[in-house]
Amino acid sequence: MPNTTTNRPLYILLISIHGLIRGQDLELGRDADTGGQTKYVVELAKALAKQPDVERVDLVTRRIVDDTVSDDYRVLTESLADNAQIVRIEAGPDAYLPKEELWGHLDGFTDRLLTWLHTQPRLPDLLHTHYADAGYVGARLSHLTGLPLIHTGHSLGRDKLRRLLALGMTMEQIEERYQMLQRISAEEDTLSTADLVITSTRNEIEDQYELYDYYTPEKMAVIPPGTDLEQFYPPDGQGENVEFSNTLTKFLTHPDRPIILALSRPDERKNIATLLEAYGRSPRLQQLANLVIIAGNRDDIRELNEGAQTVLTELLLVIDCYDLYGCVALPKHHTSGEVADIYRLAAASKGVFVNPALTEPFGLTLLEAAASGLPLVATENGGPVDIIGNCHNGLLVDPLDGEAIESALLQILEDGSLWQEYVDNGLKNVAQFYSWDAHARSYLHKVRSLVLQGKPLPKPTPIVPKAGKYRRRALFTAIDNTLLGNDEALTEFVRIARQQHRQFLFGVATGRRLDSALKIFKTYGIPTPDVLITSLGTEIYYPPQLTADVAWNRHIDRGWTPQVLRRTIDPLPGLTIQSKREQSRFKVSYYYDATIAPSLEEILTILRQQELSVHTTLSFGQYLDFVPARASKGLALRYIARQWNIPLERVLVNGGSGSDEDMLRGDTLGVVVANRHHQELSMLNDTEGVYFAEGAHAKGILEAIEHYDFFNL
Repeated sequence: MPNTTTNRPLYILLISIHGLIRGQDLELGRDADTGGQTKYVVELAKALAKQPDVERVDLVTRRIVDDTVSDDYRVLTESLADNAQIVRIEAGPDAYLPKEELWGHLDGFTDRLLTWLHTQPRLPDLLHTHYADAGYVGARLSHLTGLPLIHTGHSLGRDKLRRLLALGMTMEQIEERYQMLQRISAEEDTLSTADLVITSTRNEIEDQYELYDYYTPEKMAVIPPGTDLEQFYPPDGQGENVEFSNTLTKFLTHPDRPIILALSRPDERKNIATLLEAYGRSPRLQQLANLVIIAGNRDDIRELNEGAQTVLTELLLVIDCYDLYGCVALPKHHTSGEVADIYRLAAASKGVFVNPALTEPFGLTLLEAAASGLPLVATENGGPVDIIGNCHNGLLVDPLDGEAIESALLQILEDGSLWQEYVDNGLKNVAQFYSWDAHARSYLHKVRSLVLQGKPLPKPTPIVPKAGKYRRRALFTAIDNTLLGNDEALTEFVRIARQQHRQFLFGVATGRRLDSALKIFKTYGIPTPDVLITSLGTEIYYPPQLTADVAWNRHIDRGWTPQVLRRTIDPLPGLTIQSKREQSRFKVSYYYDATIAPSLEEILTILRQQELSVHTTLSFGQYLDFVPARASKGLALRYIARQWNIPLERVLVNGGSGSDEDMLRGDTLGVVVANRHHQELSMLNDTEGVYFAEGAHAKGILEAIEHYDFFNL
């Protein structure tokens, strides 16, 4: 059971899905998915594991089996410390994929992670997700388990969308490349579910999260990341005789000059070209210092992704334009183990570290550089404002103003006393404000109260028929336009269900109330299911006594305020409240007239702005239903599968409208039966594990039984 005591050490689950994550030699800058986030989550796991009141830390990521990347990423578990490990879970194909291609595989990842968690001695005390994809997974896990959710965005979709539009991209181009609408939707849902959002800077809260409909600054806390002071430290004054200096000698005519160091991945947002242009236009800077640009690793620029190709090609063109050969170094390779030496090499030369990014969510490289004895010149947009504000160790600049960048660099390089003042301030204040130990202690202080307040879903103890212990598979179906609609096929399905009733758990998941569902069974001669999920997943009943699952009701009641919901929705045009018999304690239902009503997205925006966290479904084009955020057909189905210990890959799920979507996603054997509303589920066409039947209604179910060879699973 999850921890609910004040003195028991915590078990913390971190989730960071995309990119390449391992415990050593991180491939930072390899591509857009291997930036600061991967370093942050690994360092956070290690720092938390060292705290005396932490029992265990698991960092969960995606397993990758791909000859183009290291075999390290296929190992199921990797130790980080005695009480910390990386856990890798399958998500979609084995190949390494960019984060934009992972969305269709996240439901399966969620199901497999939940299965893994239930094999552990106990559930975690809290979930901490990183970036939108992990937030999507964490929100579902929180709904399923009742565990507190902490989220760190790292970068945010609405902020990125704003910047891409400013660069002249159209919405169509942005959506095709970045799947931005899906990302923003996941971020909104994560914010509505999260108990705490951790940011690195106040700027994130005020300038980036403020863009979201579900903006709740009272749930947000600024806890700056740390830096490893055992790895990043200043030069010893005896001269830095490191191997990487030989690499620079190949580029530089006067290698003993101070180094202006820029270190980032080759991404347009890092704005390296503006820095290089400023350097190229300044003979004073060229006489005074060399410029060293560490921009990821490459063998052949032509083999890189389009974004990296564009950036590196532009850098080479600018070097050629200003004839900067001999004073600019753009090395092809470096290892993560060499980064600390590169900082110290620049510090020993009395150089400067510069970050000219258009915007920088935080800036871990700034902390590393400062801890290594370098003064800073950094963008005034984002995290550097806080870092330099706390450390007093450099200058902020407008990243689009090349003259401002030049002036700041000259000011520090030409004033030895100012250079030393910034170095001393940086060394002192990074240790005070930005150590990982300080970060971990602040983190635990913030999250402890969430653990005490949480009410995890207890282990269910339903009334299970004796035959249940022999059933190793389950079939769930919706009623309207799925089970019903083809009388001949329904008769055949009923015959098979009666004949095979000891071989599978038969469940119904419907938007109907219990009394209405029972009437349907009687009218059509359908055998009473073993489990009934009614009112869109808000109620669960176990025949023959129709025992209600009160634990489920207590679980989904969190944050449910139907009166507030009705005050918000009732005034909207095109929405008419359904009759009283269609309502229930945990379901508010309307008729929806698409010709005059707001779009579903507009309705979701209104709900988020009112801080209403609910699950919303539009089905059959005319029924709009609201239930608690923790309730849905899919969530209830997974709760039941866990009770009966039936693996989801042995659960055949049949649906035909929008309210069935989350039942069909993930590791279940999903089936969309043909009917006039099945287009509501067309978004599942590219989702793994979903079969679109040619047969309509119950005929589609029979087709699916044969397609999956259900009774031989």
